[in-house]
Amino acid sequence: MSTVNFSVPEEVKQAFNETFQGQNKSAIIADLMLEAVERAQARQRSQTAYQRISARRKHAPSVSEDAFRAAREAGRE
Repeated sequence: MSTVNFSVPEEVKQAFNETFQGQNKSAIIADLMLEAVERAQARQRSQTAYQRISARRKHAPSVSEDAFRAAREAGRE
């Protein structure tokens, strides 16, 4: 197990201690850190996917508005 030291505002520390009184605060902090890592990784995956889609769109064939409308109408029949 590693030890990590962070400086936080006193009011945040007090609120945390009051909210999680009697609980394993180290486990709570570890869970919160893991959630933050997972959220950041998901955000990065989304950004990477968006960039990949945007790059592909530059090379995709374009469809005229008339052709798109005709295809949509044909699909409704």
